[in-house]
Amino acid sequence: MTQSLLQIVDAALASATERSGSHLACKPGCTQCCHGIFPISHEDAARLREALSHLEPPQAAPIRQRLAESRRRLAPLFPGDPITGILEEDFESSPLFADEDSIGDTEPCPILNPSTGTCDLYEARPIVCRTFGPPMRTPGDEGEINLATCELCFIQATTEEIAACELDPTIPALEAASNEAFNAAHHLQGQTIIAFALR
Repeated sequence: MTQSLLQIVDAALASATERSGSHLACKPGCTQCCHGIFPISHEDAARLREALSHLEPPQAAPIRQRLAESRRRLAPLFPGDPITGILEEDFESSPLFADEDSIGDTEPCPILNPSTGTCDLYEARPIVCRTFGPPMRTPGDEGEINLATCELCFIQATTEEIAACELDPTIPALEAASNEAFNAAHHLQGQTIIAFALR
């Protein structure tokens, strides 16, 4: 991922956060978006691996322990190659992702520090983590566009207030182009999850 894209995403988040004001509940210690597995790009995974490799052993050890424990819990239902960590194309229909009561819905992110409630690799966090919270466009059931928000945020906001805080809608296309270029350059395809992307 180019540094410029990260800068665009972080600047867009800063803008949306400023516009959101008290409607945004996100703060250190809030881990609402850190539970439940989610796909990440290989580009995100590479950034996380690099960040983990630069930690001193005492800082890296508990993360690696949580990663190993998470893989053990998720492996029986993992819809992909457990060696490469690459998800199958139809992974979203698998019990790990589709069943609301499965472990995939409650599994804590392995880079979430359970003692502090913060991300141990925060500066290298995936794009989805960087953009969660402010309103983002999502496709609706009949082709309409909805503005999705975290269930803890914008509780008292009007539709107009939510729309005024929307995250830059060009980010998904920019991210997709960056991921496509990264995958082509590294002969990769598909997506992965954090537990199987970091070893």
